[in-house]
Parts: sequence; C-alpha cells; structure tokens
Amino acid sequence: MVTSAHEGMHRIFQERPEILTPVLGMLGIALPEKATVHAVTTDLTETRPLVRHVDTVLRVAPSDGEDFLLAVEAQERRDPKKGSSWAYYVAYLESKYDLPVTLLVVCRDRATAKWAAGPFARVNRGWTAQRTYPLVVGPDNLPMITDERTAAKQPAMAAFSALAHAHSPGIDAILDALGRALEGMDWSAAGYFYQFLDVTLGETPAGDKWRDIVTFVNYFPGRGTVLEKAYLEGRTEGEATGEAKGEAKGVLRVLEVRGLPVSDDARERITTCTDLDRLNNWLDRAGTVTRTEDLFTEIPEPSPNTSERG
Repeated sequence: MVTSAHEGMHRIFQERPEILTPVLGMLGIALPEKATVHAVTTDLTETRPLVRHVDTVLRVAPSDGEDFLLAVEAQERRDPKKGSSWAYYVAYLESKYDLPVTLLVVCRDRATAKWAAGPFARVNRGWTAQRTYPLVVGPDNLPMITDERTAAKQPAMAAFSALAHAHSPGIDAILDALGRALEGMDWSAAGYFYQFLDVTLGETPAGDKWRDIVTFVNYFPGRGTVLEKAYLEGRTEGEATGEAKGEAKGVLRVLEVRGLPVSDDARERITTCTDLDRLNNWLDRAGTVTRTEDLFTEIPEPSPNTSERG
C-alpha cells in the first residue's frame, strides 16, 4: 500500500492500470482498453556507487500493436538534476529491453508541470547530443472528476484526480463526488480508494476533508458505507463467540480498512476486552483516530463551570 503523496502519484499506475488508457489518451497517445500491463524492475543500477531508480516502470502490451515501456516519475518540485536522470532512464531502458520507452511525469502543481514538460537537452559546445521530451500530467490537463456517476464508473481516475488536484480550489467537489460514489460500491473495492487517499493526502486540508467525509457518512447506519460494511463483516465473524468478541472484530476490521497498523499489544487489548461500553467507544473512535493507540487515550471530562466572582 502507498505511504505518501509521492508514492501515490506513481504507484496508482501499478495498482490500478485501468487509468493508463484515459491518462495517455488525454495526452494524445491512443491506447486500447484491452492491454496487458505488468510492473518491471525499477532498478537501473549498473555499477556501485552510482544508484538510479525510476519510480515506476510498466511494460504495456496493447491489443493493437507492439509492447512498450512506460516509465512513471512523480515530481513535486523542480530539480535541475532530473534532465540528465530522465535522459539516462529512457536510454537505459530502451537499451536493456529493446523496446520503445515513454516517460510520464506526474505533478501536483502548475509550475512544476510546466517545467517538467522540457525539453531537456544535453548540449556540449553548441552541439545537442540528446533531447528528452517527457509527457506531463498535472492540474492543467487532468480533468477534475466532480460528478458522482463518473466517479463511480472510474473510481481509480477519480482518486488520481483528487491526488493531482489536492492543492486546487476544486478539491472539495472532487472528494465529495468520490465519497458519494464509494457509498454504493462493494466495500472490498472501495476500501482501497479510501486508504489510498487517507494515506496519500496525509495531514493536509484535503486529507482532513476526506476523513471528515468518510467519518460523516459512517454515522448513517444502513447506507452501506465502507466503514459500516467493514464493521458489519468483522462483527459477523465474531458473533458466534459472543457479543463482546463480535464488537472487537468490528473495531479491528474498521482499523484494517483505514490502513492503520495494529500492534500485537493493541490487538490483544481489543480482543480480550469484555466491556461493551468501552468497545462501543473504541468503535466510534476507530473511524477518526490517526493511530490505533489513540483509541486507548482517555478523553478528559469537561471542567465544571465555576461561579463568577462578584
């Protein structure tokens, strides 16, 4: 599972390759829906200590033509060293695999995207030995998916759109549409996208907005939300061994769907608890805490009102 916004911007191409056709299509490269995609090693190291890694490399086998390699780089800011690195990536991959190579750079801000489009020339004494022309996707050319039906039909593209537009004014509309779309999806599929955005948006205003959406819809029982389905499945698994164990299973399942690590000590504390009131409290908080350990933090009682002094 992804661990940061940088990881998310390229890893989603590995984990949800269905976004390749629409993303490349809007960049002017036709790719049929039927294409076989698998990850290729990203290690381009030939000798030590020179170590080079591409973020993601995919071998794409379209149904209407020859295979090619897609090197995906996530770029958060300008980096003067990338011109030579990207030229090396393209040349090395083409030489090693004897396949054409396309370099795709994913950016989340307009200034970086404009810079990343290049071209990047390798020039010596007025002679250009090589030019690199990356394809770039960013806020200016990636559509904002704000329609619930579109988000439900293309959840991977909607999640990718949310990540790419995380700092754009329209991010709230994107997240609202995706949140509503996930309510109608099978939780096993929706759980990936919930975790993806929870982790990749991180502690940002967009991340806070996303967690508010998921927490809010979870307080309406019977609507089939991601967290509700996770809780119900976990609870069902545990009901056979008692109500408390069923509640504990539900708590653990919600934490799992949210992608929060559960230590052995925390798991034992949850599964051995027989206090239903305490388990219900943990369940309420499982949808909002940022760490499993926060479940066990006592919420201080409000201070009693003191009389005003005359």
